[in-house]
Amino acid sequence: MTLTSTAPGTTAAPAIAAQGLRKSYGEKLVLDGIDLTIPEGSVFALLGPNGAGKTTTVEILSTLIAPDGGTARIADHDLIERPDGVRGAIGVTGQFAAVDGLLTAEENLLLMAALRHIPRPEARRRSAGLLERLDLTEAARKPVATLSGGMRRKLDLAMTLVGDPRIIFLDEPTTGLDPRSRRVLWEIIRGLVDGEGVTVFLTTQYLEEADRLADRIAVLDRGRIVAEGTADELKRLIPGGHIRLRFAEPAALDRAAHHFGAGARDAEELTLRIPSDGGIPTLRAVLDVLDAAGIQPESLTMHTPDLDDVFLTLTGTGTPDTSVEMTR
Repeated sequence: MTLTSTAPGTTAAPAIAAQGLRKSYGEKLVLDGIDLTIPEGSVFALLGPNGAGKTTTVEILSTLIAPDGGTARIADHDLIERPDGVRGAIGVTGQFAAVDGLLTAEENLLLMAALRHIPRPEARRRSAGLLERLDLTEAARKPVATLSGGMRRKLDLAMTLVGDPRIIFLDEPTTGLDPRSRRVLWEIIRGLVDGEGVTVFLTTQYLEEADRLADRIAVLDRGRIVAEGTADELKRLIPGGHIRLRFAEPAALDRAAHHFGAGARDAEELTLRIPSDGGIPTLRAVLDVLDAAGIQPESLTMHTPDLDDVFLTLTGTGTPDTSVEMTR
């Protein structure tokens, strides 16, 4: 099994390590032999279109369903041989808030603590601490049915945290939330990792969410991992970065095009696109040429591929034309 270094001279098992996970439902192959290695104290995001196998991956790794093939260790427990050990180390928050609308926020937390066999005094202490930490103290005695969607999602996360898990699976945790509530949850999730060393396995279709939160990202398509890396590494896989110059008059465009033969010009828009890797040296070189030639563009914009481009290109849900300006 691959080991992840944590300090000079020491090694530790990754929080999650899976090899060759497979799952089918009848003749439909959902997971086709995926491998994952996720270090402790990190956020790992699994991206993919609907039906790619994201939720199935979470269900297997959280012991909800059994794989048809492959192996996995979660928190150093074998997934098949020691499922109880896995369950004791993890928490799971699904796509929809699993809270009882008739109970108060505090009662929901105490109920989850009881299911975890946490002694009553400790359950009350943890519940109070989580309500304060997630800014839910005012909602403690209110029926959950009266809370906003963002507050219910925070309560759902609090219920996951009652058991003090070292690994948390978040399956599309911000689905349906407004942008403000989504960002609040992002801050909470990042704080769990940076402040407490919790490991987070996140599935999402919000590409900004993965870009903001994840230390590493894998793209899942048709049951296979088609790419994995940091957000910057994935973006570099996709061509199409360029600098776009706009000019006030055709003569200035003609002069610039003379100096940048590799650029693509648009006489109608009075623009010139120059291939770029998005780096400062490339931008500086372009500006130096313009200054030396006495050419003054009306505007300059830079385009680098983002996770939208990565997602569309790698998942086959549409291949962007990276040779033209892309609207955001």
